Amino acid sequence: MSICNQCEQAHKCVGCNISGDSTGICGKNEDIQSLQEILLYGLKGMSAYACHARRLGRTDSEVDAFVQEALFSTMTNVNFDLNATLGFVLKCGEMNLKVMKMLDEAHAAVLGTPSPAEVQEGTQAGPGILITGHDMVDLVKLLKCCEGTPVKVYTHGEMLPAHMYPKLRNHPNLAGHYGDAWQKQRSEFEAFPGAILASTNCVLIPKESYRERIFTTREVALPGAVRIMDDDYRQVVAKALACKPCPQNLVRKTMVGFHHGAILAQAPAIVEAVKKGQISRFFVVGGCDGAEPGRNYFSDFCQAAPADSFILTLGCGKYRIRNHDYGTHLGLPRLLDMGQCNDAYGAIVVAVKLAEAFKCGVNDLPLTLCLSWFEQKAVAVLLTLLHLGVKNIAIGPNPPAFVSPNVFKLLQETYGLKLTSGDAKRDMALALDRAA
Repeated sequence: MSICNQCEQAHKCVGCNISGDSTGICGKNEDIQSLQEILLYGLKGMSAYACHARRLGRTDSEVDAFVQEALFSTMTNVNFDLNATLGFVLKCGEMNLKVMKMLDEAHAAVLGTPSPAEVQEGTQAGPGILITGHDMVDLVKLLKCCEGTPVKVYTHGEMLPAHMYPKLRNHPNLAGHYGDAWQKQRSEFEAFPGAILASTNCVLIPKESYRERIFTTREVALPGAVRIMDDDYRQVVAKALACKPCPQNLVRKTMVGFHHGAILAQAPAIVEAVKKGQISRFFVVGGCDGAEPGRNYFSDFCQAAPADSFILTLGCGKYRIRNHDYGTHLGLPRLLDMGQCNDAYGAIVVAVKLAEAFKCGVNDLPLTLCLSWFEQKAVAVLLTLLHLGVKNIAIGPNPPAFVSPNVFKLLQETYGLKLTSGDAKRDMALALDRAA
């Protein structure tokens, strides 16, 4: 319980700007609280992307100023107005678009132009390091420390898209990819015999069986793990050399790297194929993965997609759908892995450029967006899509708990935002029926 500055009465909320109505009279306005929570989560996700960009040498003063102003607006007794708060929420989507564009350009400038690449999954015989997370600069620094040693480096989780950058995939110490999505890391890290480096978010409290083999970077901290603050990963390399070596266990080869540049290089052929009826629809299916029940919906949804459609995926949500063989269509894999969650910018670029080619709006394209929901970066990306006016996005498997019924109703009425039904085949049939 706390004392409200506005009415001097005790209640559970954090001041009238969260619990009061727009007149400042104390009440429980869950809608303003909901919008403020959406804004805070969006700012967190955007700040994570901005942090990655800053490490690559890119910053934006307008974005930095907005973060300060938006946080200021959420302070006690500052903003009592629903529309003003909604304005900050949509502005966050606009600023996140700038950040994702900045990060996309920085990755290409520093790591080379992304392109499709085949990735070996599994392990090779010899000492190994597993790197999980998002920050490509950490991988660059780690590979530098491995030079001249027999240590092989394997990506995990959201580091898989590292293989689409020439300056990374051509490094002799980058051996391939190991494992699945972030929520499986406790069993996968236990099974991996070498050292582990956890970069950025999506890391779990370690088991005792591998606690002394796991290291973290900067903002990431785990109890009992060594936290490295200066980008010097020599002690991680030393630990890998001291650990039991990895076995020779090559599993399969997969394709990644369908960056927006690679897809748009095929734009004339794609437009022509759509006009000829050779491509029925594009599906963007990805986002955040999680361990709770219901997420098999996304694998069922994609497997129900027609054989003349393409599925664009990104984020760790790809791990729900990437283990199925979707085959090829028109000489391309039907499942096109575009990269990390921040590479959602690439899907936006593809949609905008195709709309320009068809001389229509994005909402008129043969395009369905079905996004898996979990954490703050997903909020930032969703706000960007709403800022751009993209409509009829489906999110799931569960509604975001911080969105009040009235706010969700507003988003439904304005943008056609909807929840997945839980019945993937039914939802696919409806998507195709509306497109017909």
